Amino acid sequence: MPTFTTYDGTELAYRIEGDGEPLVCLAGGPLRDSAYLGDLGGLTAHRALVVLDARGTGASAEPADPGTYRCDRQVGDVEALRVHLGLDRIDLLGHSAGGNLATLYAAAHPERVRSLVLVTSAARALGVETTDEEWDAAVEVFADQPWYAAARAALDTLGPETPLRREREIVAPFGYGRWDEAAREHAAGDATQTNWAAAPAYHGAGAYEPETTRRAVTALTARVLVLAGEYDAGPTPAKAAEAAALFPNAELVVLPGAGHFPWVDDADAFRRAVAAFLDPEVGTVTVDGVRLAYRVRGPEDAPPVVLVHGRGENSTTWTRVAAELAADHRVYAVDLRGHGLSDRPGGYGFDTFRDELGGFLTALGLTGATVVAHSMGGGAAYLLAAREPALIGRLVLEDVPVFFPLDPPRPRAVRPGGRLGFDWEIVPSTDAQLNDPDPAWREELSAITAPTLVVAGGPTSHVRQDQLAWLADRIPDARLVTIGAGHLVHTDAPAEFLSALREFGV
Repeated sequence: MPTFTTYDGTELAYRIEGDGEPLVCLAGGPLRDSAYLGDLGGLTAHRALVVLDARGTGASAEPADPGTYRCDRQVGDVEALRVHLGLDRIDLLGHSAGGNLATLYAAAHPERVRSLVLVTSAARALGVETTDEEWDAAVEVFADQPWYAAARAALDTLGPETPLRREREIVAPFGYGRWDEAAREHAAGDATQTNWAAAPAYHGAGAYEPETTRRAVTALTARVLVLAGEYDAGPTPAKAAEAAALFPNAELVVLPGAGHFPWVDDADAFRRAVAAFLDPEVGTVTVDGVRLAYRVRGPEDAPPVVLVHGRGENSTTWTRVAAELAADHRVYAVDLRGHGLSDRPGGYGFDTFRDELGGFLTALGLTGATVVAHSMGGGAAYLLAAREPALIGRLVLEDVPVFFPLDPPRPRAVRPGGRLGFDWEIVPSTDAQLNDPDPAWREELSAITAPTLVVAGGPTSHVRQDQLAWLADRIPDARLVTIGAGHLVHTDAPAEFLSALREFGV
C-alpha cells in the first residue's frame, strides 16, 4: 500500500481502487480498518476510491502521541493526504464516525472540498446526536425478526462498564437492514479490524465544538449528500435530515430497507445514489416519491429538449446526440425509474412511465419542451402527449412500439446472469402490456396536438414498420421518415438521426 507522512511524522497508508476521479474515503468505527468499506457497493466502477487507513489502524502506524487519535486531531491527516495526492480540491466521503472527521475537515478547509458525502454518519461534530430513547424506539422496526428477542435482551445488559468490543457485538444485529449471512460476516470483521485500545479516544473530551462547527459549515459552498438508512437507529433518518439542514447546499437521500452499512444491505441502490450525486453532469429530482437521475448540458437559457431512452438503456445512450443538440438547446436526458442511476421501486409499465415523464417535465418546469424518445420511452411519451397535450411542444418518436397485441405473444423472458444496468422486472411487466395492450392507447392518438416526427428503423428493426406508418397516419400533425439503421437509429446512424431532427425544426 502507498504511504505518506502526516503532520506529526506518523506514516499513514491508503489504497486506491477503481477508475475515474479520486474520491477520498474515511472509515468509521471509530478506528476500524478501512477494509470493511470494501469497494463501497461497486462505486469503483464510477470513481477511484482513495481509502485512508486512519492512524493506528490497518497498515498505518500508531502515533507517538495517543492524544492524536481524537477526531479533531486527525483533520491534519486528511489535509496531509490531499497535499500528498496533489489535489487542489477533493471529493470527500465519510462513513459513520468518519463522517464527523469529514465534517470537521470541511469546516476547517471549506475551500478544499468540492463535494462531501456523509454516509449514515453520527453528526456529533454538529451537535446532532441520537438519544438512547430514540435509538430504542428505532430498533423496534426489527421486532418481528426471529433474532430480535435475544438481541433485545442482550441490549438490557449494557452498562457503563461494558467493554466497547462487547457493546459493538451486542448492537451489531441492529446495524443492518437484514441480519443475514452477509451481514453477519461483515459484522464479524469488526473484532479484528478495530483498534480497541485507542477507539475511546476518538470521541474524547474536546473533540467537538458543535456551535463553532455549525457556524463554519455555513461557509461551505460544496454540495453535500447526507445518506441515511431507513432502518438505521443512529442516525435515524430524522436525525440525518436535521444534520442536512445545517449545510447550505445539502441533499438528503434515505435508502429503503438499509441500515448503518447501506452498501452491504443494497449495494446497487447505494452505488446509484452516490454515483449520481458525484457526477457533475447528473441532477436528481423526486417524482411521486421516486428519485430520478438525469444528465443536463447546454446553455441554461436555450430551448429545452428532453431525451427519453428505451427499455434497458439509460441517459448515456444519448451521449452523441446530446452533445450535438447542446450547441443550441438545454438538453435533459432522463433515467426512467428502474434504469441507470434512478431508483428501482418496482411498479413498471408504459402507463407508469407516462405519468413519471409528465411529473419529470412538470417538476423541472419543462412544459412545452421538445421530447425525443426511443422505443419504450417513446411509447410512454406519446401516451403522455395524448393524455396531457399541453405538456409537450414537439415530439420525436424513434422506432416505438404501436399498441396492437403482439402476434404471436412474447413468451416470458429469462433473466440473464450478472449485474444488470436496470431492474429486470421491467421486462416481464412491459412484455405483458405489449402482448395485451389497453385498446384506449390507440384510440387516444387523435388527442395529440404536438407536431410529431416518427422515425422508423427500416426492415432490420424488430418493430413492425407498417404499424409505424399507421401511427404516423393517426397522429394529426405527424410525418414519417425511415432511416434504415435498425431499432437503434440514434446510436447506429447518429448523423442521419440528427439531420432528421434538424429538418424537423429541433
